[in-house]
Amino acid sequence: MPQGRSLLRAPHSKGRHSLMIRFLQKDSRLTKGIFVVIISVACITMVITLVPGIFNDQTASADTYATIGRGGWFGRFMPAVDEISTTDVQQIAARMLQRQGLPQQYAPLMMPRVAQGLIQQHIELIEAKKLGLSATDADVDRFLHTGAFGQVLFPNGNFIGKQQYAEFVSQQFNMTVSKFEDEVRQEITENRLRSLITGGVSVSDAEVRNSYRQQGTKIKFEYAVLSSDDLQKQINPTDAELQDFFKKNAARYANAVPEARKIQYIAFTDANLPQGAPQVTDAEIQQYYNQHLKDYQVDDQVKVRHILVKVDGNDPKADAAAKAKAQDILDQLHKGGNFADLAKKYSDDPGSKEQGGELGFLKHGATVPEFDQAAFSLQPGQTSGLVRSKYGYHILQVEEKQTAHTRPLSEVKTTIAALLTRQKEGQQAQAYAQQLSSEAAKSGLAATAAAHHLQVVTTDFLNQSSVVPGLPDGSKMLADAFAAKKGGAPQVTTTGEGYAVFQVEDIQAAHAPTFADYKSHILDDYRQQQLPQLLSTKVNELANKAKADNDLAKAAKEVGATVKTSDLVGRDSQVPDIGALASSAPQLFDLNVGQFSAPINTGRTGIVAKLLDKEEPTSDDIAKHFDATREQMLEQRRDEAFAVFISTLQEKYQKEGRIRMNVKAQSPFGGGRSPI
Repeated sequence: MPQGRSLLRAPHSKGRHSLMIRFLQKDSRLTKGIFVVIISVACITMVITLVPGIFNDQTASADTYATIGRGGWFGRFMPAVDEISTTDVQQIAARMLQRQGLPQQYAPLMMPRVAQGLIQQHIELIEAKKLGLSATDADVDRFLHTGAFGQVLFPNGNFIGKQQYAEFVSQQFNMTVSKFEDEVRQEITENRLRSLITGGVSVSDAEVRNSYRQQGTKIKFEYAVLSSDDLQKQINPTDAELQDFFKKNAARYANAVPEARKIQYIAFTDANLPQGAPQVTDAEIQQYYNQHLKDYQVDDQVKVRHILVKVDGNDPKADAAAKAKAQDILDQLHKGGNFADLAKKYSDDPGSKEQGGELGFLKHGATVPEFDQAAFSLQPGQTSGLVRSKYGYHILQVEEKQTAHTRPLSEVKTTIAALLTRQKEGQQAQAYAQQLSSEAAKSGLAATAAAHHLQVVTTDFLNQSSVVPGLPDGSKMLADAFAAKKGGAPQVTTTGEGYAVFQVEDIQAAHAPTFADYKSHILDDYRQQQLPQLLSTKVNELANKAKADNDLAKAAKEVGATVKTSDLVGRDSQVPDIGALASSAPQLFDLNVGQFSAPINTGRTGIVAKLLDKEEPTSDDIAKHFDATREQMLEQRRDEAFAVFISTLQEKYQKEGRIRMNVKAQSPFGGGRSPI
């Protein structure tokens, strides 16, 4: 299945309801007509009045995130064609956050994105059904044999078995086999819709040749650079100009000097605890071990080395060459070659190459499925055959295996003892801090410090980004102090290596600085304001001089620019002081040798370039890459065409009122079930 598309989708809802109104048959035709109108209006009014939220789905179930209904005005009152559950949205959002390494607090931000993707997906399936597109069981079987998971599920053409199949699906996708196969079926259906919609997309031979010519063209140029840092130094206003700038921007500087607070505190570490170091008994260690057995469970693991021969793209020739190279390495291993030495010599994996292919211990699911399957099927000392993954061809050697087990107490006793000691120290320190705080509230910080042989520290005025003197980490104290009141009761805070008890002694409100105190900052601000215009003026002057004299070096010297020369570079290259050519200076590729560029302003530099050399792909180069370039262009245009189709379709659904969101489910307080 295409990467980036979720394997979890919402179930379909296909309820059918009907409404019939019977009228008296004995009335005249006119009376019947009038009566029908009156009754219809009354019914509609009652529905609108008595069914609150009918137009915004506020009364929908909390587990319904959105529904996709029928078109037309009466479609509002008909059951939904499809619905998306809040549970599915939450679960997919949670998995996406987990894959991206983001905390669950970001779930409310991720859920709308997930819901939008599911809505689009459901619309695709609805439209595919209208067009008679579907996937059969045979289509699913064919995909499982020949698709992305074929080598894992059918190694050497033999099925791994129902139990292993179920375990693979559960480990990789956290779902049942039936759910997984349903997802495959929907994926095939969506791909058929995409193929139908984009089947007419084409690209001409001339477009292909022109595209590769542009992609493959390389240039070399001389360029003069005006640096913003250097130009800033040329902006030297008088004091009068700076004072005028200061006055005109008074609002900007009204609170330039931030609020500051003077803090008084006493601090201590574990070394100051009156009880001394706490003791941990064997019974406490045993109790902790018994209560946390799951923390000491070790999963199945395999220690493995590998050699990777990369395959870039889908070029059959490149694939064949990589496979031949990998087979040659495997033959050398079979003849007694040293695995580590061959990995250092041939492997294309930079992360393990220098370690002789060493990857260390791996758990199930830590690598791509094909690699995972091969690694756990080998015994220590065995070497695999060629294993194909999306990265290329792997050769694996298993060094050691560990079956799932629980680490014995003897192995973890020292770690538990240290942990319990730290916990007790923390508890004692917290209790001691609360004791000091209570005493300080009655007797004051100074008297309390003296009674416990501690020192009182009074800081200067500090802002929220200051460093608190005498503390390893004063950030928590500052955060707490800026939330406290002047002269308030003593508070307890952490210091990185212990605790502190503090009070806010004085507060200095944010205020405007004097010109003299803030002059250096005002100068920086003035220069930043004047810089864009100066850079534009200077780079235009540089361009005009270079073209007038046909001499870039002379023009650069006159305006104070630095002359540099690039390597032979392509459109996707990065060049010092310019950046990515494709975005900062694509116009350079339109120049002829000897021509000067127009002024190039990157915001931080001003550039004028002269083209020295230009190499375009030969006819043979274009012919060699013609098919790959055509396919790349076709795929891009298909993506664009399908995106336009889906966007237009979704807009149509929205205009017709067919996409309806449940306001309750979308609210952070809407009562939806937690994804965790």
